[in-house]
Amino acid sequence: MCRNIKTLFNFEPPVTPEEVRASSLQFVRKITGIHKPSKVNEARFLAAVEEIGAVSARLLRELETNAPPRDRAVEAAKARARAAARFAS
Repeated sequence: MCRNIKTLFNFEPPVTPEEVRASSLQFVRKITGIHKPSKVNEARFLAAVEEIGAVSARLLRELETNAPPRDRAVEAAKARARAAARFAS
């Protein structure tokens, strides 16, 4: 799994369109192996990012859970602690 693709479901405050697009862009980059598409592939690449973003946003709106929303600040602190432990030595 691409480490740059973040979990976006069940957070308070809710996910933003910018976060969905960033994750969609990372997904398309990962599956194509292309960071910056050539001019000939740019329109297809960007169309894929938009389509995946739209499907992802719809999915996030439609999912249901009984779990309480996670706090972004708390989750970010946990991620920083994991990174510090991973790169400590």
